[in-house]
Amino acid sequence: MLAAPKRPVPVFPLPGVVLFPRAELSLRVSELRYRTLVRDALSSERLIAIATLAPGWEEAEGVPPFHPLGCVARFEEVAWLPNDHYDLRVRGTMRASFGRAVREYPYRASIVEVLDEAPYTEDDPFTQMVREDLLAERTRLAPLGLEAWLMPPAFETTDPLATICGAIGTAVRLATEDKLELLAEDDVVMRARRLCENLRRLGPVKTKPEGPGRN
Repeated sequence: MLAAPKRPVPVFPLPGVVLFPRAELSLRVSELRYRTLVRDALSSERLIAIATLAPGWEEAEGVPPFHPLGCVARFEEVAWLPNDHYDLRVRGTMRASFGRAVREYPYRASIVEVLDEAPYTEDDPFTQMVREDLLAERTRLAPLGLEAWLMPPAFETTDPLATICGAIGTAVRLATEDKLELLAEDDVVMRARRLCENLRRLGPVKTKPEGPGRN
């Protein structure tokens, strides 16, 4: 069980992005309030919460609305650029529910409730089957490039299922609602299985060859 953050976590909301535990995400931070967020987070626990912007965020004033389910991430790399922007690489650490906001300006910081995940074993036959299916779908969709992927999923084939599932789930182009449903799943193996089902719906539709004599 991962230890919950000791302090309220700064929330970084993004449009159409759902970060999963163990996945990596690269970010370019240019807006002033989020540059302030990065500096404050670096001087604290080096954690930020990656949230998904909710519908209607474009018209919102102040801090835009976001979904209450997201992922707490830790800074892996931070590069300060000459124009005072930041290039970041963060890694998801734990699923979280965003609770009471303790700060609204210039960015939101919330108390988070860490969501535990059901234990599983890598050598379980069902886990291995789901793992093989997930890797097969990744191979099938790899040639589609940006048609199927927001970014290349970063993992090794020897990584744990949770890492592979998180990397593919974060990188693949699925509807935001579908990704949030996957993130809400407490069982990693079932999450990976449901992710496979979503992946199978992507890519070219296979058609049966027409029989002889048909036009």
